[in-house]
Amino acid sequence: MNRQEEGMKVFGEMMPDLKGTGEQTSERFAHELGNISLEYVFGTLWSRPGLDRRSRSLVTLGILIALRASGEMAIHFPIALRNGLTREELEEVIYHATAYAGFPAASEASHVASKVFEEKQN
Repeated sequence: MNRQEEGMKVFGEMMPDLKGTGEQTSERFAHELGNISLEYVFGTLWSRPGLDRRSRSLVTLGILIALRASGEMAIHFPIALRNGLTREELEEVIYHATAYAGFPAASEASHVASKVFEEKQN
């Protein structure tokens, strides 16, 4: 299996609700970004044996919180749940981030997570 196929497999397991992933059209600006993400991020990094997916979710969310990457956090909070983290553990990640990324970053993460969890309930 090549990295693109592996990336599609991993992404599909973590985000089964998203359809059409990897189907990029050349009309979209930076249209290859999705393919690069599938091949490198999911096909290479998320597929490495050194950490389990649960641990990778913890690391990923910590980084995204520090970067205040709201759009990516909105994708990765559901992935973290699917990878075995609980809502309580995700709250602890946010609380812990206040010491290292700052209160504004943790507050933003809290808002994103609240919105994601609210949407999941509806």
